[in-house]
Amino acid sequence: MTAGAHDATPPPRRRDARRNRELLVEAAHEVFGELGLDAPLDVIARRAGVGNATLYRHFPTRVALVDAVFHDQLTGTMSAGEQARTAPDAWTGLTGYLDAVFTVLATDRGTNDLMTTSLKGVDALETVHAHNRRTLEELLERGRAEGSVRPDVTAEDVLFALAALGRAVPALMTAVSAADAWRRPLALFLDGLRPAPAAPPLPSPALTPDQLAATLGELGPHRGAAWPVSPAPKRT
Repeated sequence: MTAGAHDATPPPRRRDARRNRELLVEAAHEVFGELGLDAPLDVIARRAGVGNATLYRHFPTRVALVDAVFHDQLTGTMSAGEQARTAPDAWTGLTGYLDAVFTVLATDRGTNDLMTTSLKGVDALETVHAHNRRTLEELLERGRAEGSVRPDVTAEDVLFALAALGRAVPALMTAVSAADAWRRPLALFLDGLRPAPAAPPLPSPALTPDQLAATLGELGPHRGAAWPVSPAPKRT
């Protein structure tokens, strides 16, 4: 056997380790989707067919496992945002974007937990939160200019309202035996963003970005709002 051929074949132990990691990620995605991010890690290890020590060797913390499981799915959320930004009009972009996001929130409890938590250390999550804010800000600004969004709506208004709705989706899906039960409350929320000749101005005060972040932080892990946000970047 030549040296090149020998080097191209990973040692058996390395292949086994790689396979165990893949099994753990697959099992974790299933278990998180069923039970949420608080699911016991030993349940994940058993479903993967490995011991707890193997799980912790690959993923020393729950955050490391969550990051490995949901990285690609969070990237998909950003892709939906990019598509929304290029929609022919702001209202089409906004409704299409929220439809895509809530479809995921309604079908995967793990992703719902992740998108509605202040879990720290998941790099992909921090990136998607910032991307989401920018997407909403762009669409709302365009919508106000086009006349499809009432002029006094802010990004903080939308993020705060999506908080309760996003977090309530799992309970709604449990109570109502319809896969698209979330569409009605989302439609009602979106209707409230429309300008109406007889609609009075929104009450003051409007939330600032810092106040929104503080409010969501008070709710604690797994009880926060959809897309918990850091303060908006300073304008220069």
